[in-house]
Amino acid sequence: MRILFITQWFEPEPTVKGIMFAKALAERGHHIEIVTGFPNYPAGKTYPGYRVEYYKREIIDGITVHRVPLYPSHNNSSVGRILNYLTFMASAALFSAFRARRFDVVYCYPPITGGLAAIFATLLSRRPFLIDIQDLWPDSVVKSGMAGTRKMEKILALMCDFVYRRAAGIVAQSKGIKTRLIERDVQPDKISVVYNWADERAAAPAGLADLSSYGFDNKFNIVYGGNLGRVQGLEVMVRAAHFARRKVPHLQLLLIGDGIESDSLKQLVQQLGAENVRIAPGVPRRMIGDIFAAADVLAMHLWSDPLFRITIPQKTQFYMAMGKPILIGVEGEAADFVTQAGAGVAVPSDNVQAMADAMIRLSLMPKELLTDMGRRGHEAYWRIFSFSTAIAETESTLQKAIQDIRGNAA
Repeated sequence: MRILFITQWFEPEPTVKGIMFAKALAERGHHIEIVTGFPNYPAGKTYPGYRVEYYKREIIDGITVHRVPLYPSHNNSSVGRILNYLTFMASAALFSAFRARRFDVVYCYPPITGGLAAIFATLLSRRPFLIDIQDLWPDSVVKSGMAGTRKMEKILALMCDFVYRRAAGIVAQSKGIKTRLIERDVQPDKISVVYNWADERAAAPAGLADLSSYGFDNKFNIVYGGNLGRVQGLEVMVRAAHFARRKVPHLQLLLIGDGIESDSLKQLVQQLGAENVRIAPGVPRRMIGDIFAAADVLAMHLWSDPLFRITIPQKTQFYMAMGKPILIGVEGEAADFVTQAGAGVAVPSDNVQAMADAMIRLSLMPKELLTDMGRRGHEAYWRIFSFSTAIAETESTLQKAIQDIRGNAA
């Protein structure tokens, strides 16, 4: 197959389906090229070594990457975020329209505006395209809390329905998303569930990170790593850790990452006097395995919302692959995977007391019980979420889309 992959986020930005995904398809004998923007996520600032240009061609690990212009933004400004999405959509659509005929299929990674770009790009070439759904629009946009999003809800819903109808196939990251799409009258046979995976190489400690600055020694260390965003609701974890310290003085919470809530979280730590909470900037992916390996427990949290009950945060897979006990303040499908595997403890979202109680309970557990939790999570990861399984399922889904459109043409 010849695959054109349209994705607003790609290396060096953190993304699930980045260079590892592209290389795996190439290694299976397929030709793949990337259409993406200039890296600016999650801070909304162009990465060092890059500047927004009309066009830039790169080769990353043997994969051709075409960078097209966009407006860099990822803050609380709804205007900035809209410009970010729309400028990439327009640039990707125009660029891809002249290239789509060279490919057998177009694969679009979120946001949904990439699907609009694919529709335009494949209009004349009549190539099939698939859209990958990691979270549901307009639901997730409205829940972001940005000003003006509710006014756009109906327009976004119409846009999503249009993309779903035109797509040859839809890849959903969870069963819950598939169910919700069917409720929106998407044909069930058009939807394939392909679970996300962990970066299995990054999950292996490499001895590259300097751990001395995190104060891990002689502490029970609970670590969160990832986006310090609004929907993560990390103030719940900060307050819980501060409360838990009264009973477990050696308990420490480390939040490591970047995002729009970073400054607010630091202010909260100061206001509470939460001396057992550290907030550190993100590190390169190749180092995160070292930090997670030094943790006693890996933690995550999302706002309480029906939308998040049907999604599986990427951290779920990564934490399970790390083989560490998991404290998950997320309700629904993700929590079910953790608890059914016996890989950790689940608590209700937005519940400081429940989160604090779970932190205390985990910190008082015998080490061998924590080790068993981590082992069970690791084993469940390889049964359910492995990278090789996901790539095989993705390949099959792409091939089906090509065969279906050729069959219809005949």
